[in-house]
Amino acid sequence: MNRQALISRRIFTGGTVLAAATLAVPALRAQSRLEKTKIAMAVGGKAAFYYLPLTISEQLGYFKAEGLEVEISDFAGGARALQAVVGGSADVCSGAFEHTINLQSKNQMFQAFVLQGRAPQIAFGVSTKTMPNYRTIADLKGKRIGVSAPGSSTNMMANLVLSRAGLKASDVSFIGVGTAAGALTALRSGQIDAMSNTDPVMTMLEQKNEVKIISDTRTLKGTLEVFGGPMPAACLYAPMDFIQKHPNTCQALANAIVHGLKWLQTAGPGDIIKTVPDSYLLGDRGLYLASFNKVRESISLDGIIPDDGARTALKALASFDPSIKADKIDLAKTYTNEFARQAKERFKA
Repeated sequence: MNRQALISRRIFTGGTVLAAATLAVPALRAQSRLEKTKIAMAVGGKAAFYYLPLTISEQLGYFKAEGLEVEISDFAGGARALQAVVGGSADVCSGAFEHTINLQSKNQMFQAFVLQGRAPQIAFGVSTKTMPNYRTIADLKGKRIGVSAPGSSTNMMANLVLSRAGLKASDVSFIGVGTAAGALTALRSGQIDAMSNTDPVMTMLEQKNEVKIISDTRTLKGTLEVFGGPMPAACLYAPMDFIQKHPNTCQALANAIVHGLKWLQTAGPGDIIKTVPDSYLLGDRGLYLASFNKVRESISLDGIIPDDGARTALKALASFDPSIKADKIDLAKTYTNEFARQAKERFKA
């Protein structure tokens, strides 16, 4: 082959490769193109450690890095955040896993697609001010119990504790107090006699001897004792049809959360303080860090929802809520790990 022909062939071959590459780029982009870039997300009590991965992913710009513009609306409790998604004013909810089971029991199909917490991080404490002579759970009959919001996971935890002592939800009065300063005020002022809530609120009350903790799921061991198995907690969930229509968007959301979980694996207390808004500290940096150390192991490592955890959640709900028939719930439809697995692989979480 003469020199001119060789050059022409190289140019042709190179051009063909370049053309193929040029054609491939739009195809790749089209495959991962976000169906929706602006997401309305609802959360109930964002300042709680329960939702720390969400806050980290937001504050460190991980949603933006995925091409998302996420507007987070914070409600008093998870039940109200759920209502926003059911009502259509939010696309996605950052809320408790068991809500997907509750919703399915009402013929509403929602699915969790990335996990933030592998333990509920909820503690149930009795006020040392209004109930100084507390002895057993039976003493709570007729009392006022504070929860983040009626119907939220804090309410579910309280129901479970009460049911194991033979008490029904109707035997007490549940009062929504939020998960921040309002919850502290409600207990300290005597408006409530006991409280089921998350950290940092519960650690702050506990360290100042304002509550006596009677049930605790802030650790994996405590969760096992209360629920009898692993109990998935905070996650991102959405209507199944939203997930089916927006798979790339859901993947981007899962990526951002798992990126945050990966960061949290090696973050020190100082890193947390620098990253969360000052208002989350509730005026006491030391106690906030003490709370973080208490719940740290309950934060998910990789966003994967454990199969046995889903079974634990269904068993717990069915044990005190007669409207939930375990044999009528299709657990496989309450969650998917498809997005979290891809995110885990990408970030080596």
